[in-house]
Amino acid sequence: MTSVFLSLSALLAASALAAPVAGAAAHADGSAVPGGWVAVDSAGLQHIGDSADTPQAPPAAGRSASVPAAEPELLALQSARNEKFVATEANYAAPNTGALRARSAQVGGGWEGFFFEFDEATETVSLKSLANDRYVAVEKNYTGNAQNILRARSTSVGGWERFFLYYNESLDRFALQSTLNGLFVAMENSYTGSLQYALRARSAEITGSWEEFTLYSLDA
Repeated sequence: MTSVFLSLSALLAASALAAPVAGAAAHADGSAVPGGWVAVDSAGLQHIGDSADTPQAPPAAGRSASVPAAEPELLALQSARNEKFVATEANYAAPNTGALRARSAQVGGGWEGFFFEFDEATETVSLKSLANDRYVAVEKNYTGNAQNILRARSTSVGGWERFFLYYNESLDRFALQSTLNGLFVAMENSYTGSLQYALRARSAEITGSWEEFTLYSLDA
């Protein structure tokens, strides 16, 4: 699969993503949007993926949203911490099969591709890995260093698989917050071994590059 990386700045500058008005920095469920960040809606997500040079990604099967979602966008995530792209470790043995790690220097194929699906009812996104056709879940019941690790292992979408997606215009970066535990996704740069650079929903706030990512549209 060949990949084309597009600048997001121009797309988002022309989109409906704007600083929220006073008193509006909250989701429909009442949860707060972090200061300096805006929640990405379906129109904003479409702007990330849409381009004259980027074909529309095909719809993914198994969608469980109560309200029909927009067409999914095929994107790649790059960690701001180590500048590596997030890959699905489809060949890892259980219990870490499908673990997400920011370990690729470039997008070389389906390992680094994810369909982002927006659900209007919950104002959340789900990520479906191109590597194994599974949705990314937060493993809240894991223990130790693997607790809250992100794994592409689900065939449908529920609370484990939903995330709020945020954008910071001044940084031109994105952040993901799990709806399961309310924590932000961080890249474990200091880990060693098979879970080095693993993604975990473990931060109470966005503290810096650990929780920040760049999104790129992929041309399949």
